[in-house]
Amino acid sequence: MSVKPLSPRESGKFIAEHSQDVTINQDAAKKVGKQIWESLEKERYSIKSWKEHTLHPKTMTDATVDWIFVMDTLNFSFWSETNEKRFLVRYKDENHSGYWSMCAALMRACDEGIPITTPSYYSKITLDELRHVFRSETDTGIHLLDKRLENLHDAGKVLLEKFDGSFVNCIKASENSAVKLIEIVTSKFSSFQDVAIFNGTKVSLYKRAQILVADIWACFEGQGHGQFTDIDTLTMFADYRYKQES
Repeated sequence: MSVKPLSPRESGKFIAEHSQDVTINQDAAKKVGKQIWESLEKERYSIKSWKEHTLHPKTMTDATVDWIFVMDTLNFSFWSETNEKRFLVRYKDENHSGYWSMCAALMRACDEGIPITTPSYYSKITLDELRHVFRSETDTGIHLLDKRLENLHDAGKVLLEKFDGSFVNCIKASENSAVKLIEIVTSKFSSFQDVAIFNGTKVSLYKRAQILVADIWACFEGQGHGQFTDIDTLTMFADYRYKQES
């Protein structure tokens, strides 16, 4: 029987207590926490901020849930070594890079009538079709296209076979629990299973699984499909870019 990994919060605590080469500046962590709290208190950031960006969906519908699921299934690796070699997606007369290039590509595909958020389509999408969805304004294509194809095929197949073709049914099965939804996502969809062995213990990050739940919560403003009674159990995700400059 497979040993269940520690939760992201438990994993973070375990790793912090046992790591030898990396330490946490506790004073700096508290300072950042205070800054975030003050921003929330002054309403510089709120749950409504997610939908304010032009490349995020504005409607709170089943179709939006499936859009977010596809988006977070593909939400990885947008690193560019130089500005001259960036992967860029042009949408509505503007070029977009990084995470926003992916959102722009999905929006563009939907506008062009490509059913990129429909499991019956993306479970069988070809490499050439996906390359067209993510076509770039530069000679630099999106990273790891083969892996993205694999993720879509697996996710689409699972949704069709186990959840009647919509991620909405995963949410319904979670019974308003963020923890349960993360368990469903990480146990059923292989691309979301980011776990490792550290000091003989199975630990988890569940980066994209947590982002997926947080995105749905924010888009739906904590209501409807985004109503989770334990949303405060989520942790901040670990980014792959350090030190990252804005």
